[in-house]
Amino acid sequence: MSAPSGRVRTDHTQAPTLPSLTTLGASPQPHLVVAPARTGTNIDLRIHTFLTAFEVAAGPWSPAAAGFVVTVVVHVVDTHTGGRRYLPIAEPHEWARAIFSDVEAAQGYFLGAVDPDTGRHQDGQLAYRLYLGPDRRTIRVPPQLVVCPHYGLPIVDDGPEIRIVATA
Repeated sequence: MSAPSGRVRTDHTQAPTLPSLTTLGASPQPHLVVAPARTGTNIDLRIHTFLTAFEVAAGPWSPAAAGFVVTVVVHVVDTHTGGRRYLPIAEPHEWARAIFSDVEAAQGYFLGAVDPDTGRHQDGQLAYRLYLGPDRRTIRVPPQLVVCPHYGLPIVDDGPEIRIVATA
């Protein structure tokens, strides 16, 4: 899940449209949002949201599970060149929270600067995950699906206030 290279035209005059996790279909093609960083200069966030169906068999200590994995990958790039840029994680965290809030999730997971499918380090991106049951209600991560550490990302944050304005 790497970022597309090159320039992407963005219209920063309108609020971005976030994906609806209650209606988004499973697809290998991501829902893409491109938005200017609110806490950086000449920085864009390219936010890819994937919805993937899963079904795993029971393990020795884990029950069988089925549902959907919501993966949000945030690429922080230079507005003009598309090259990687640094941005503190508070703003990408807020975007993940905004997307996860569509299903009233109490908690998602922050995976870090990794490829969420392999767990290998991936410069220039931050990955987040949320797990949904077949009814699209949040569930705990099935242990059979863990390929890298999952750090709790509470939906309610007590850090610096960065609010995302978007349309559903």
